[in-house]
Amino acid sequence: MVHDLYILMITAGVVSLLFKLLKQPVVLGYIVAGILVGPHLFGENFVSHENVETWGNIGVLFVLFCIGLEFRLKNLFESGKVALVGAATIIGGMLLLGFGVGKSAELNTMNSLFLAAMLCMSSTTIVMKAVDEAGLSKARFVKGATSILIFEDIVAVVLMVLLSSVAVKNSFEGSVLLEKIGVLVVTLVVWFVVGILIIPTLFRLVRKYLNDEILIVLSLGLCLGMVLTAEEAGFSSALGAFVMGMILAETKESHRIEKLMAPLKNVFAAIFFVSVGMMINPSSLAEYWPSILYVAVVIIVGMIVFGTLGCWWGGETLHDAMLTGFSFVQIGEFSFIIAALGSNLGVTDPVIYPIIVAASVLTTFLTPYIMKAATPCYNFIYNHVSPRLKAKIDEREQKVAQAEQEASVATENNGPTSADKVRHAVRRTFVTKHVVDLFFKNMSENDQPHEEHKDNK
Repeated sequence: MVHDLYILMITAGVVSLLFKLLKQPVVLGYIVAGILVGPHLFGENFVSHENVETWGNIGVLFVLFCIGLEFRLKNLFESGKVALVGAATIIGGMLLLGFGVGKSAELNTMNSLFLAAMLCMSSTTIVMKAVDEAGLSKARFVKGATSILIFEDIVAVVLMVLLSSVAVKNSFEGSVLLEKIGVLVVTLVVWFVVGILIIPTLFRLVRKYLNDEILIVLSLGLCLGMVLTAEEAGFSSALGAFVMGMILAETKESHRIEKLMAPLKNVFAAIFFVSVGMMINPSSLAEYWPSILYVAVVIIVGMIVFGTLGCWWGGETLHDAMLTGFSFVQIGEFSFIIAALGSNLGVTDPVIYPIIVAASVLTTFLTPYIMKAATPCYNFIYNHVSPRLKAKIDEREQKVAQAEQEASVATENNGPTSADKVRHAVRRTFVTKHVVDLFFKNMSENDQPHEEHKDNK
């Protein structure tokens, strides 16, 4: 096992360093490292695939736990319509498009469902990395784009649960699916409400004893406990890790936990992507290159169209909507996880996996260049549309700018925030004011200044 880990880490380290020097995402380096140490390229097993798969599964849990830690309810409240309409348009449009691609390739319903789920999720990691490297991290569209990605992550976890249920029954029954969704929603609400009521309160009581060592051990224990709870309830382990991350995101210690988890997440995420690469047969890529190219074009065109339309319908300016759509032109972490899920359950055609991974690699490589084309494309459209549509574009720009100015004035005058309005509405709805106050107190902890970090080290 130590020999396997040595081969994995040294290969992944050297190859990812090379990709970094070439200014390419290190994720691609990990996948290439997996191809190098896998059994297909040189016809020899340099490492045990079973060991790598086990570590990769642990890596998935850590990645989803950390994604949950980055989730903020207030971000969704603030983005509101953009997050909901944008994500719904992208996910709904790409699901239909992906299912159509599967059917056009004469795949059965199960394979088409899994393919659709793989194509409807952009990569949070790659999008944020591309935005940062393009110097756009402070741009106006980033807030809405981040909220959409968070929403997509939530839907991805839900899709994984539903696909697992459908795959086990090997059938697609509407009534069964609706029942499963209902049970899932109730379970999530109970977990989240109970978690928000209890865990942040307990963290406050013992906060002076929470040094970094105890905090990371306690957080991982809670994460694994929720993983076991999810499995006992009949849901995927990934759901449990994600939910616990969401709960801990509402504590004052969330930023410390994120920082402490980063090294573990990076190591096990690297192993996961290496395990993805190990499943790729280079000869199959040469054989199926037309399909790979076709899927990549579907991803790029679909994400640009549905991303732009969704954000425009959600209230963003056309320029911001196009920047968002052009930055979402890739698939990533969840696509690999869903592909691995279908493969492990034995319900997807083996050829789908390498095609999806290769399409992801191609679209990830093209993302920075496609993003740069967003503004020129916007200028071309703006200069060639009818006067009526141009007036509508200008009107939306003025409306968004005015809303930003009003929000800035309200913040300076300490006016009620969206979270304050939600608190007020819920308090008037619920009978038990004390419980509601405690819930919102815990949910809002992360908005308060973190002044005590230095005392806990």
